[in-house]
Amino acid sequence: YVPPQIRKAQETVDDKKREELGRLKKMVNGLINRLSEPNLSSISGQMEELYMANSRKDMNDTLTDILMNACVTAVAMPARLMMEHVLLVSILHHNVGIEVGAHFLEAVVKKFDELCKSDAEGKECENLLALIAHLYNFHVVHCLLIFDILKKLVSSFTEKEIELILFLLKNVGFSLRKDDALALKELITEAQSKASTAEKKFQDQTRVRFMLETMLALRNNDMRKIPGYDPEPVERLRKLQRALVHSSGSGKDTQLRVSLESLLSADRVGRWWIVGSSWSGAPMISDTKSQAQQKLHVGKVSSKIMELARKLRMNTDIRRSIFCVLMTSEDFMDAFEKLLK
Repeated sequence: YVPPQIRKAQETVDDKKREELGRLKKMVNGLINRLSEPNLSSISGQMEELYMANSRKDMNDTLTDILMNACVTAVAMPARLMMEHVLLVSILHHNVGIEVGAHFLEAVVKKFDELCKSDAEGKECENLLALIAHLYNFHVVHCLLIFDILKKLVSSFTEKEIELILFLLKNVGFSLRKDDALALKELITEAQSKASTAEKKFQDQTRVRFMLETMLALRNNDMRKIPGYDPEPVERLRKLQRALVHSSGSGKDTQLRVSLESLLSADRVGRWWIVGSSWSGAPMISDTKSQAQQKLHVGKVSSKIMELARKLRMNTDIRRSIFCVLMTSEDFMDAFEKLLK
């Protein structure tokens, strides 16, 4: 048995492997360079074929590297170009597997955290934030992550952070309001209190005032008050996404409900949001509260099936749930979908 770390070291030495990866990189690069809205369908199809022909890890690494190089530049990237790149990731996320989106999201969030801590002058932070915002727009990630990032930015509250808050709210503010209005209201209250205490600190008061006005416009659902807000391009690409995603469970089922803290500490404690990625942190068994919440729901199951489960000594929630799924599924695909959930 060769441990993964040593295996990785051996791989880097292997010339044949390096040549294969170089060839793969050229192919993926060629597809990404040609990416545009009209040919998204054919390019996503070719990418799926590449995923079938190569190892997932190699494909994820290659795709993430190429997209990061293309989108994270020192100058601001055109919004439409960003959307098309993220839409490709979202289609692969739904059609190939959630590890595609998860791998890309983790790389983007870690890079964003790293650049936020450094005082980078360029527009890299905005570009990374745009990627995260569009991953949320195209249902790859849940609003939980966006709120975590906003809370972090509000807690720092420097001029750079205010620009980033404005940028993020302009991109996804109304979607956040639709998904979790209460969390947005709390965030606005926190930002107002921060703004009132930090008033003397800033030379340029207008940006703070403008941010608060934008937040109030969001709270009151007033789109006209936000200059340059145009939901039309995102809506058009969402329609295209619905047409290109094969599985019936596109959308909310495959969203990664992961927090900022989990993503940043993934290397230490494992990636619980990807099936098969181990957990190596603090033991979770002792947490009785989370155990109570983890009861599995299989929808409404008839009392007859529950009685059968009892007779066959299905004595835990998970056993009962699996039994009920197998007994009530229409066919093998239906059973597979339900078991995954």
